Amino acid sequence: CLAHKRVEAGGVFNSKTAELLSHHQVEIKQSFPKEGWVEEDPKEILQSVYECMERTCEKLTQLNIDISNIKAIGVTNQRETTLVWDKETGEPLYNAIVWLDLRTQSTVERLINKTPGRNKNHLKHKTGLPISTYFSAVKLRWLMDNVDEVREAVVCHRAMFGTVDSWLIWCLTGGKKGGVHCTDVTNASRTMLFNIHTMDWDPELCKYFGIPMEILPRVRSSSEIYGLMKSGALSGIPISGCLGDQSAALVGQMCFQDGQAKNTYGTGCFLLRNTGPKVQVQRPEYTHGSVAIAGAVVRWLQDNLGIIGSSEELEKLAASVGTSYGCYFVPAFSGLYAPYWEPSARGIICGLTQFTNKSHLAFAALEAVCFQTREILDAMNQDSGIPLTQLQVDGGMTSNRLLMQLQADILCIPVVKPSMPETTALGAAMAAGAAEGVSVWSLSPEDLSEVTSEKFEPQINPEESEFRYARWKKAVQKSMNWETTEPVGNGNGETSIFSSAPLGFYIMGSMLMLVGARYLAAENRLEWTKTEQ
Repeated sequence: CLAHKRVEAGGVFNSKTAELLSHHQVEIKQSFPKEGWVEEDPKEILQSVYECMERTCEKLTQLNIDISNIKAIGVTNQRETTLVWDKETGEPLYNAIVWLDLRTQSTVERLINKTPGRNKNHLKHKTGLPISTYFSAVKLRWLMDNVDEVREAVVCHRAMFGTVDSWLIWCLTGGKKGGVHCTDVTNASRTMLFNIHTMDWDPELCKYFGIPMEILPRVRSSSEIYGLMKSGALSGIPISGCLGDQSAALVGQMCFQDGQAKNTYGTGCFLLRNTGPKVQVQRPEYTHGSVAIAGAVVRWLQDNLGIIGSSEELEKLAASVGTSYGCYFVPAFSGLYAPYWEPSARGIICGLTQFTNKSHLAFAALEAVCFQTREILDAMNQDSGIPLTQLQVDGGMTSNRLLMQLQADILCIPVVKPSMPETTALGAAMAAGAAEGVSVWSLSPEDLSEVTSEKFEPQINPEESEFRYARWKKAVQKSMNWETTEPVGNGNGETSIFSSAPLGFYIMGSMLMLVGARYLAAENRLEWTKTEQ
């Protein structure tokens, strides 16, 4: 069981200036029980939240800031990550299945097979989403099919389903002693059970996935009082903001005007664009584009290959050569998300020569993040008909200045980075402070604080950018359709070499050729012996 760590963080903001006054972060473990599986411990997630709140309050006290001045709490979370717990005991019934987990591929294939024409977009008119391993409904379906405790709790009407926000709000507002079971529209919209037109759970979608509606949280707005904290230093403070992390970052970047967009560079890469009041159903994934592997490629180079010791070292290596020397890296470790939605893809590195070294690979890894963003932005521009004139960015990877310059070069538009990169937490704080009954944060454009930023202008000519982008797209095509069949076991848990049809034919053909060659050799020896006699 491999393990990596993810950071859980909390911060306190000044509602008048948007200044980050204090923050604390805790690492939590991600486990990988099988290839393609990614899990987290729900109790560890909850404990990390309590720890962040308590330590942040201690730091505020050390700064001579009275914590009684804290007026509201906002929650933001990784969205599609799925949990089920027992409402009577308060205990999780299984680990949280993380958004990029791939165990549901067979579930997805089974669901697609029962749609007319085997169409993965069969539900898009209601959900805005393709049927994919990414979204919560298929994770919940897997839990109900494969975990006895979950299945029994559903049958006995004890199960509660939620994404991480629901789990946290339920626990923080009392848990089994009257906790509030809710979610907000931004999180609900990533489950595949939510109708983006009625803005509520859809009975037909729930029936399609075989999920009882009674286990779902109540859908509420992103800015309202859900309940009060029931314990800890902030007991009695209202929880009044809830946003999925990428939507929170859009708010934190002040993208309130039609056409504005931001890209968050974290474990994955997430590009969101404000489309205004109009629902774009035709291709809604382009108003929200997701790249599974961004910062995770840095972790892969560090932990799996061992060619770097830190993310800072990756930037130095890449800067030392300033080019990939024709090397292209497609990090499709979990398949490809937007705009392809192709789970069969797998990671490839191509264009290698004897001259290629780890510095070129480091540069290619950074370029891969930028190329993936370009693909989504191109699709968004085509869908909206209005090209984006600049991209606002945030997230941990924006500290890499070479990456930001590369992004501007590949997009051929300026990239703007705010001086305060914690825009996800800021967005949640803004939603909490603006809620009715709290009203300490105005979201009116004239009242919003001016955020200082750094701008990266394109430095290469568009022809060079287009050439590199075209080579990248060629590499992407070569990564497609890698995983085409389910592996065949040989009875002892190992995969047979014959599970690959082409390889099986090759080996069988080679064996037949070998037998034939031996037969012909024996015939020739016999003829030679007769001739000698």
